[in-house]
Amino acid sequence: MSDVERLAERLEQIVADLDEVAFDRLREAAADGATERPASDKELAKARRAAEKAAYILRKIDGSADD
Repeated sequence: MSDVERLAERLEQIVADLDEVAFDRLREAAADGATERPASDKELAKARRAAEKAAYILRKIDGSADD
């Protein structure tokens, strides 16, 4: 496994971690009776997309991404 592939895998784990954080915050907000998404939800989603995009780009560089 190349260094680039390892970085892509780490980013994919970060994507999963960001999902967990976002879901935890949604659950907490619902438990607190919130009727709207938490303010941080949009920023967490942006961070998730950025990490996902970075992983895709790294896999493409390494030649293992599907086009």
